[in-house]
Amino acid sequence: MEYKHNPPTLAELRQTRKPVRNDRIQHLQTLSFSERFAVFIHRYVGSIGFFFSIIVWTVGWLAWNMFAPIEMRFDPAPAFVIWIFVSNILQLVLLPVIMVGQNIEGRAAEWRAQMDFDINKKAEHEVEVIIAHLENQNELLLELIRKVERK
Repeated sequence: MEYKHNPPTLAELRQTRKPVRNDRIQHLQTLSFSERFAVFIHRYVGSIGFFFSIIVWTVGWLAWNMFAPIEMRFDPAPAFVIWIFVSNILQLVLLPVIMVGQNIEGRAAEWRAQMDFDINKKAEHEVEVIIAHLENQNELLLELIRKVERK
């Protein structure tokens, strides 16, 4: 962008600047309740805490059914087969929810990329303004030098 007259001032640049906003909060505000729930599940199930809770639950389940008094065991000997079946059902239910959460997070990443692009465009414009100011100052300095040399 080339300036024929004086480049814009800092005050003029500030007037044209949009306020900075947190795009993450804006994105979360646009989500429906079910989408927010999917994101929550996606984050929780993808955590190491959830992994350890499943491990503790499985070990507890097996230990109780193997070592507790026989009359207090809640599952007979093939209990682990039932647990594997239940955990597979759990995985089948969680898999689509996790994928939905990943899709929503992907949209958020695209939104952030667009916001970064917009900020980069603003920064490029401001750099151009700075360069225009420097060129203008160079011209003024050269003009002053020429005047001083003539005297």
